[in-house]
Amino acid sequence: MTTRHLVDPEILPLIDLMPFSGFSRETLPQTRIASAERFAFLGDPPLAPQVKTIPGPGGALEIYWYDPAPGAKDRPALLHVHGGGMIIGSAKSMQHGPSGTAAALGIPVASVDYRLAPEHSFPAPEEDCLAALRWLVANAAELGVDPARIGIIGESAGGGLAAATALMARDTGCPALAAQILTYPMLDHRTGGPSCPWRNPTTGEFIWTRESNVFGWEALRGDYGADDERKGWFSPTLAEDLSGLPPTWIGTGALDLFLDKDLDYARRLVAAGVPVELHCYPGAIHAFNAVAESQIAKAFARDQLTAIARLLKLG
Repeated sequence: MTTRHLVDPEILPLIDLMPFSGFSRETLPQTRIASAERFAFLGDPPLAPQVKTIPGPGGALEIYWYDPAPGAKDRPALLHVHGGGMIIGSAKSMQHGPSGTAAALGIPVASVDYRLAPEHSFPAPEEDCLAALRWLVANAAELGVDPARIGIIGESAGGGLAAATALMARDTGCPALAAQILTYPMLDHRTGGPSCPWRNPTTGEFIWTRESNVFGWEALRGDYGADDERKGWFSPTLAEDLSGLPPTWIGTGALDLFLDKDLDYARRLVAAGVPVELHCYPGAIHAFNAVAESQIAKAFARDQLTAIARLLKLG
């Protein structure tokens, strides 16, 4: 069975642009190069970043800083976490998302170039993201940022890492985040595998498949047992307590592999007393918003930007 007929017609070209060819440890270096080259075709981002190097848990950590109004004070800000299934992508190659957000809202965005699995398994990527958040808070005055209006945003694996960072920040006593903005977040290490609680026949055929997901999570997991108090930091869906997390926006696609878990996470957040805004876009596969001129991507961008402005009390 194919779900191609369910895909929004404007999104269909994305399937051919990003065909799935499988992942392996042997081919991963070349896959990373191909991914970076694909993003390079987009050209220059709307706003050029300043690359800042900060101390990280594993050594020097790069932050791509997008500031549309250098010298301005007391502004809301976002920490951005890029996608890539935990195994590919970089803040350097994936500039258009955070740059576009900074330009559209007129606020600074810091994109963290976290370490990738499998070379750096859990908790390395998560610790990098938390270090970036702590840096942003600690240097808020110098950066012209209001520390009470910092949110975190991420897509796919970045959405999962953003959710994990929000849990880590809560659990380790970091200053409270003002919002978490999760775009089709990768939240559950079981999705697509033998212990997956979801058997939705219409999700996960394109772009990021069950096989991709299993590989990505196995790479991140390494030898971690996911059986101690950090298990929610690894796979946010394993967190037993979601109370005290920041107001949350979640956007996902009706055909995305992560649909069911994203909906369930939203439900659990609501049950824990967390304000949630949830959007499910019909005919949308994983990464659907890459087709920026499609009507559904424009709706997504409108919904997300409006939510960020509201949650961070912009203007």
